[in-house]
Amino acid sequence: MDIQDSKFMEGFKRLTADAFKKGWHERNGGNLTYRVKPEEVEAVKESLHEVKEWQPIGNTVPGLAGEYFLVTGSGKYMRNVSLAPEENVALIKIDEKGEQYGIVWGLVNGGRPTSELPTHLAAHELKKKMTDGRNRIIYHAHPTNLIALTFVLPLKDKEFTRELWEMATEDPVIFPEGIGVVPWMVPGGKEIADASVKLMEKYRVVVWAHHGLFVCGDDFDEAFGLMDTVEKASEICVKVLSMGGKKQTIPREGFIQLAKDFHIDLNTDLLD
Repeated sequence: MDIQDSKFMEGFKRLTADAFKKGWHERNGGNLTYRVKPEEVEAVKESLHEVKEWQPIGNTVPGLAGEYFLVTGSGKYMRNVSLAPEENVALIKIDEKGEQYGIVWGLVNGGRPTSELPTHLAAHELKKKMTDGRNRIIYHAHPTNLIALTFVLPLKDKEFTRELWEMATEDPVIFPEGIGVVPWMVPGGKEIADASVKLMEKYRVVVWAHHGLFVCGDDFDEAFGLMDTVEKASEICVKVLSMGGKKQTIPREGFIQLAKDFHIDLNTDLLD
C-alpha cells in the first residue's frame, strides 16, 4: 500500500485540515506527531526508503527505540499537509538507543521534523508507558482564546482548571484530571520539554503560557476533541470575563455529584 492511501495518513490529514479551519494554526504554527503501529508500518513498507542520515533528537528516549512516527515538518504550514503530505510531513524512525532519528519517507523538498520534536517524543515515551501503549498522538496548537486567558488567569494548575471546568458541564467529564500550566519558556528546548513532560505525568492537557496548548490522545479523534473542548471552554470564559465576570457558577458539590453520576475520576484536589 502507498503510504498516502493509508488510514493513518487519512486521519493525520483530516486533523490538520480541520484544525487549520478552526484558526489554530496561523502560518507554520503548531505541530502533530503520531506513533505509527507496527502493522501500519508493515503495510506501507514499499513506500519507505532506508535512513540516509541520522540526526540527534535533542534528548534521549530509549522507550521509543525502533519506533516510527509521522510528524509535521519544521516551518511547514498545517493548511498544506492535506494538499501535499509528501512535502510537509515526514515518517521518521528512532534508532536503537533512542538518541537519533532518521527520515524514511516525506519532506521530499528538504527540511526536518518539527522543532518541538524533543518535547513530542519525551511526551510520547511517557504516555506510551503510562497507557500500556494506547496513547499515540501528541498535538500542539495555538488556540486563540486559550492563549488570551494566559494573560489574565493565574498561571497555576488549580486556578486555570477550575475556571475552565466551570464554563460548561461537560468540561470536567472530558478532562477530569485537570490542566497543567507551564510558565513562559523559550520553545523547542530541553527545559520546556522537561517541564511539559513532568506535568503530563498528571494531565493530558498542558498549557504553554502565551504560546499554546499541548494535548495527547489514543487516536486522532480523541486528541482533536480534547483540544476543541478546551478551546471552547476558553472561548466561553473570555466572553464571561468580557461581560463583567461570573454572577453564578457550578458549586463544588455540583462537581462531586457530576463525577459520581458520570463515573469519572475527578481530580478533587483542584476543587479545594
